[in-house]
Amino acid sequence: MKFVDEATIRVAAGDGGNGCVSFRREKYIPKGGPDGGDGGDGGSVYLLADSGLNTLADFRFQRDYRAQRGQNGMGSDCTGRKGEDKIVKVPIGTVVHDAETGELIGDLVEDGQLLLVAKGGVHGLGNARFKSSTNRAPRQNTPGTPGEVRQLALEMTVLADVGLLGLPNAGKSTLISVVSAARPKVADYPFTTLYPNLGVVSPEPHRSFVIADIPGVIEGAAEGAGLGIQFLKHLSRTRLLLHLVDVAPMDEHDPADDVRTIEQELAKYSEELAGRPRWLVLNKIDVLPADQREAVCDAIVERLGWQGPVYRISAAQREGTEALMYDILNHLEAHGRDAAVAGSGAD
Repeated sequence: MKFVDEATIRVAAGDGGNGCVSFRREKYIPKGGPDGGDGGDGGSVYLLADSGLNTLADFRFQRDYRAQRGQNGMGSDCTGRKGEDKIVKVPIGTVVHDAETGELIGDLVEDGQLLLVAKGGVHGLGNARFKSSTNRAPRQNTPGTPGEVRQLALEMTVLADVGLLGLPNAGKSTLISVVSAARPKVADYPFTTLYPNLGVVSPEPHRSFVIADIPGVIEGAAEGAGLGIQFLKHLSRTRLLLHLVDVAPMDEHDPADDVRTIEQELAKYSEELAGRPRWLVLNKIDVLPADQREAVCDAIVERLGWQGPVYRISAAQREGTEALMYDILNHLEAHGRDAAVAGSGAD
């Protein structure tokens, strides 16, 4: 199924049922009396987070969702039936905005979480409600109020603890494939990743975290070049970024310049995301002669003036990956998991 992470839909809650004007007509009650019942409330529209969904693709085919209208009131003091609510299932991690005002309506981050997006109309009153000692035959009633109608902008962001960041062909897909059960496309040319991939990393039983791989980011991404900037929002919930760098790129670019390129594009997209904890992972050290690896890696770190954690790995050869995963796990457990949701959202 095609990966779709944005959609616009229209939701319409049901109108409230109208109140009824009616009078009793019974054989032994000659003067009768008002007996018009109230209408029923209109149904509301809810979004439901469902762990069985991982894309918004279904909303390409159906964009209009409507709850049931409340039934009108009836004679004999009969109240109209309430309209049925409409439940629309969406993937976990869906952020909901009002498409017209930009207002944030809600963020669905847990399986089974319900979000009210359009409230049903209120029922109208029947004429039985208006009888009094001075008005014994009221002929007034009230109509039900209209249900809310909204255009919603849905945006899905994946829920992951760790995000992989880097230029195309830095080895992100290879890394996620060797440390988890994820099987993204891996090839020796750039842009093999066209949509985010998630993998669960379990260094040992009952201890795990989720890692996300997005398409590579290139220079000019903030202005629309490439695919990576389109998916950077999927890193908005992560608490740790792994910045993968090819230590010996085929085009002989300076790896330090590659790091600065990503940093600039990240800052243009979101200052908050750019300030998130980021570890430098020097990848593909296996292509360097053994006696040159340390010198090459140290030179990259020195040119960058990097102050944070640095790891030297070969994802393809699984060299250094196990130690990296254990350090990530310990870092996440030490800093708690609640920050993943609290830090969501881009500037």
